[in-house]
Amino acid sequence: MSLYSVNPPHGAEEERKPPPQGDAAPQSAYSRIMLVLSAQAFDFALIAGTGLALYQAHVIKQIGSQPIYLLLALGVALISVIAFNMLQSYRVPAMRRPISQLFRMSGAWAVIFAALIAVVFFARLDYVISRFWLVSWFLIGFNALAISRFGLAAVVDRLAASGRFQKRVVVVGGGELARDLIRDLAKGDPAEVRLLGVFDDRGVARSPVMVEGFAKLGNVDDLVEYARQTRVDLAVFALPITAEQRILQMLRKLWVLPIDVRLAAHANRIRFRPRSYSYLGATPMLDVFDKPLGDRDVLVKMALDKAIGVLALVALSPILALTALAIRLDSKGPILFKQKRYGFNNELVEIYKFRSMYADQLDASASRLVTRDDPRVTRVGRFIRKTSIDELPQLFNVVFKGDLSLVGPRPHAIHAKAANRKYDEVVDGYFARHRVKPGITGWAQIHGWRGETDTQEKIQARVDHDLYYIENWSLWLDLYILAVTPASLLKTQNAY
Repeated sequence: MSLYSVNPPHGAEEERKPPPQGDAAPQSAYSRIMLVLSAQAFDFALIAGTGLALYQAHVIKQIGSQPIYLLLALGVALISVIAFNMLQSYRVPAMRRPISQLFRMSGAWAVIFAALIAVVFFARLDYVISRFWLVSWFLIGFNALAISRFGLAAVVDRLAASGRFQKRVVVVGGGELARDLIRDLAKGDPAEVRLLGVFDDRGVARSPVMVEGFAKLGNVDDLVEYARQTRVDLAVFALPITAEQRILQMLRKLWVLPIDVRLAAHANRIRFRPRSYSYLGATPMLDVFDKPLGDRDVLVKMALDKAIGVLALVALSPILALTALAIRLDSKGPILFKQKRYGFNNELVEIYKFRSMYADQLDASASRLVTRDDPRVTRVGRFIRKTSIDELPQLFNVVFKGDLSLVGPRPHAIHAKAANRKYDEVVDGYFARHRVKPGITGWAQIHGWRGETDTQEKIQARVDHDLYYIENWSLWLDLYILAVTPASLLKTQNAY
């Protein structure tokens, strides 16, 4: 079998109390988008660099400096990358088959140079453009591409062999449909898919503990815990499309996870248009819902965080320095305060804040909310909490640790309560806000929902705004929130 199996559970499924444990230290995924962008950037640099190197070595010596060569080098490089992309040469499976791709790329390369020669001829640039340069660039450039493609294939093969491109998949549902689905997935490339196990809400009498050599790891509640302990990329429902009620019940539990959910369509009698399907290997799937941020979105958001985060640290450094001095002069104790909070996918992250309380009254677990005229808060602390200056050290989390974003749901402390109940007990689906990285500011904050959350209504409103942000995320929404945040800090009625 080409998929990796897991150990069967000990005893009947009903007897198991703790949730299933994730596999030990799974390899972190390597972003396919990052690989594609890197390959495209390398090809662009290689093609343009080859043309410019030949220009430097031959043309300048013969006829002197000619700026048109720079334009041609950059233009051909850009057109080549676009053409190779249209030929799907930057897909991961294609990168692993360099010989077949080079046949395609050679055709595109020849057409591009034929068009270049035609442009040179009809624009009467033949007295400026060296024929030796064109021929040399055509031959040397393609050979350089060929060598780089074999090198890229070796790198991608090594990453694939280590599981860096695998989609880590769980099957939801059992019986014949799950068996057929697993058999279909087993025909695919093991470097593309890793099946972790099966989850089913039905008991042993209706759903066996082993399906095609893969263990039944528990029910859907167990899957939620499992996905927080190990990386799960995709949950595939092996259920008939007519089992609407059962699917909806399971989706209500799974929507809090940052994973993709698909419905296996290989056994459904209802047929849709081809464009309605996505594919896992050769197995057709119907998309149920996607994780909030795709790979490309994650890269865009990360780039925004790093770029603006660094600029903010530089611009705000005087305020950071003055605040640190004021805290030191106002009361004894450390300048910074570290606190554990829930982060992406319910993982614990340690965030930095300026200390705003007396050192002997710090509340690391936030078990008691700060209220108006709270005696634990220092004089400087009242000011920096009102103005949210105490949050500025979280820029270090954004820039250096990467466990916070500039914009996102605020990371709530692990023991924070509203009306003496933990937030997840007060709000149904509370953990769905952890499907993205938490942020320093967010949609809830700019609408006034910051500071004390002592009632169910306040935390419900904050969570509703957080979920709206997650479901409607865009780069422009992040930029808007960042632009509006300074003005929103003037609303201090809930910040103590």
